[in-house]
Amino acid sequence: MRKRLYEIIFEADTKEGKAFDIILLIAILISIFLVMLNSVQEIHDRYQTFFYYSEWFFTVLFTIEYILRVYTVDKPFKYIFSFYGVIDFLAVLPTYLALFLTGSGFMTIVRVIRLMRVFRVLKLARYVKAGNMLRAALRNSMGKIIVFLEVLVTIVILMGSLMYLVEGPENGFDNIPKSVYWAIVTVTTVGYGDIAPQTVFGQTIASILMIVGYSIIAVPTGIISSEAIKSVQKTSSNTQVCQNCLWDQHDDDAVYCKKCGAKLQ
Repeated sequence: MRKRLYEIIFEADTKEGKAFDIILLIAILISIFLVMLNSVQEIHDRYQTFFYYSEWFFTVLFTIEYILRVYTVDKPFKYIFSFYGVIDFLAVLPTYLALFLTGSGFMTIVRVIRLMRVFRVLKLARYVKAGNMLRAALRNSMGKIIVFLEVLVTIVILMGSLMYLVEGPENGFDNIPKSVYWAIVTVTTVGYGDIAPQTVFGQTIASILMIVGYSIIAVPTGIISSEAIKSVQKTSSNTQVCQNCLWDQHDDDAVYCKKCGAKLQ
C-alpha cells in the first residue's frame, strides 16, 4: 500500500497518478483564487464565513497530502527539508498559526506560496520533457547570464555615477545610488519619469542609454534560446521519482536511480 501510494502521489505515469495531480492542481488554483478574493474588503465582509470554512477545507486537504508524502518516502527528513518539502509545509502552516497569532497580511502572503506547488504538479507526462528542456537550458546558460549581469551592473553604476556628476542634486540626482536607480530604470526601458535629466549633455547620455537598453534586453533571451535548442535532443520524458532520494531526472529506460542506485518503481 505504501509503494502504491508513493506511485500515485509522486509519479504521473498511471491513471491514478495523473488524476491525483489534476485534482491537486485544481485545489491549489482554487485556494489561491479564494485567497485573492478574500483580500477584497467588500467580498471579505460579505462572505467571511465561507472563506473561513473553505480555508480550513483546503488546509486539511493539503495537510493530509503532506503527511502521506512524508509517510511514503524512504527518507522522510530528506523530503521534509527539501525545497518542495518546505513549500508543502508552508502551504498548510498559515491556517494553524492563525489560531495563535494575529496579522492577516503576513498570513495571506504565506498562503500565496501555495502557487509554487504548481511546479511540482506539472510533472504530468506531457509537460515533463518541456520542463526538463527549460531546466537544462537555464542551468547551462547560468554562467553566461552571470557574466551578462556583471556587465549590466557595471554599465548602470558607471552611467549613474556620470549622471550624478553631470546633473547634480539640483536636477534630482541627489546621490550616486539614486542616480544608479535612474540608470536601471532607463536601461530596462521602464521609464518611471520620477527623475529626468535637464541638461543637454545629460539628455544625450540618457538617449544613448535608452538605445543600449533595447539591445541589452535581447541578450539573455538569445542566450537561453541557444541553450534550449541544444537541449532539445538531450531531455528525458521519464516520470519516475526515486523513492529513496527523490531524484527525478532519469533516462527513459532507467531501471535504477543514477544518483543513489536504488531501484525505480
